[in-house]
Amino acid sequence: MKKRVMCVFGTRPEAVKLAPVVHALHRSEHLEPIVTLTAQHREMLDQMLKWFGITPDHDLNLMKHGQTLSDLTARVIKAMDEILDQVNPDMILVQGDTVTVMAASLAAFYKKIPVGHVEAGLRTEDRYNPFPEEMSRRLTGRLATLHFAPTPLAVQNLAKEGIVDNVFQTGNTVIDALLDTSRRLDESAVDQSLFADVDFEKYRVLLVTAHRRENWGQGMSEIALALRAIAEEFPDVQIFYPIHKNRIVRESIEPVFAGHKRLICVEPLDYVPFVYAMRKCNFVLTDSGGIQEEAPALGKPVLVMRTNTERPEAVTAGAAKLVGVMKDGIVSAARELLNTPESYKSMSSAVNPFGDGEASKRIVTAIEEYFSSERPSTD
Repeated sequence: MKKRVMCVFGTRPEAVKLAPVVHALHRSEHLEPIVTLTAQHREMLDQMLKWFGITPDHDLNLMKHGQTLSDLTARVIKAMDEILDQVNPDMILVQGDTVTVMAASLAAFYKKIPVGHVEAGLRTEDRYNPFPEEMSRRLTGRLATLHFAPTPLAVQNLAKEGIVDNVFQTGNTVIDALLDTSRRLDESAVDQSLFADVDFEKYRVLLVTAHRRENWGQGMSEIALALRAIAEEFPDVQIFYPIHKNRIVRESIEPVFAGHKRLICVEPLDYVPFVYAMRKCNFVLTDSGGIQEEAPALGKPVLVMRTNTERPEAVTAGAAKLVGVMKDGIVSAARELLNTPESYKSMSSAVNPFGDGEASKRIVTAIEEYFSSERPSTD
């Protein structure tokens, strides 16, 4: 009888990174995936499922407008408690560092169900930055039975915390998803109305994403002023910003962009058009985690608008640069890439440190081997 692995996710990045694992589980002769959604980010999740051809077995649909972290955590634990009783899976699989990841892992732990943690071992060593993700992944690391670490540094981080058993260096599944999407992406089929105001031929287009909770307020205001300053200094540059739906983010960005034709805000893009935008842009400015992994795989330099990163491998490899959230630091780093071809070439040709597109296969193999051997204690 196949072992049932419940894959639990609630946000778009989780869906992107678990989709290759779900498909690899389907191909396994020994494992059966059960897809369970918390729908922590409802409107951004459904598009991912359609693109990757995944039909959920259970949709808990927990998203509420204006939900607090405490409210969401409580509702995920309660809903997962009920679905785990109903399904009784042999393992749950979670990815990353969201509230869904931590709360679902805790619910499984209470049932003594093993937890597999994809993208284990990422750390900034600052519990409040990123918030609440840093503590979510640390707590999940303590609850998990299997740890799928994307890089050697992630393995080392776990070892420093005393986590050395059942740790597997796999690469990052985001590269699996990105390479699959790039292979399937027909640029001629991309809805060009999404890019109606963008001219990738006439301008050097800078792709921007910024929405992290720790940047709300002054950080977002500094980012907005920096982007406007870049556009004003370089007349051959367009700034293209698919902006998060969060009201706090929009109130910081939109007034600064208003009235400037080369500062373009659009609604959040689906995954496929966003991959298209990454392929077409000059470089990326972001406070996102996953984009620090994706853009280097496409040969695009990344300026990380944060004070620290749980993905220093990209910085060490030379594919990304940590520039902070203050206007002057962001403008200076962008100016160097725009004015200095040598700097641009160095970053764009850096080796991607996050994997070869085979991470999901390694994860499934590790799970198969776990179930084929005598199961260690999950206490």
